[in-house]
Amino acid sequence: MADTLKLTTSAAKRVAWIAEKQSKPAILRLSVEGGGCSGFQYKFDLAEAAEGEDSVSETDGVKLVVDPISLDLVSGSVVDFVESLGGAAFRVENPNAAAGCGCGSSFGI
Repeated sequence: MADTLKLTTSAAKRVAWIAEKQSKPAILRLSVEGGGCSGFQYKFDLAEAAEGEDSVSETDGVKLVVDPISLDLVSGSVVDFVESLGGAAFRVENPNAAAGCGCGSSFGI
């Protein structure tokens, strides 16, 4: 899946930092749920391990895992961690999204 979904170095560093603080493995789970102002929304969680059919990519020792249904909606995306005056957040640059919202946490296809 390395070509399908990518975790930037900045995002990998942030996941590693959060995982260390919570004494968990450095595994970020990205999933997509219905809802949000544009139809779908991204959900991020730390995972204990990848599950059976998950797709897995790795950057600097940090894993990004995505279930098969969510992967259909985020294939080709880049997950980044951005800090600005407005705050700090994980952002998904999704080439499949036809619409998005100002906060960057929801999208439409």
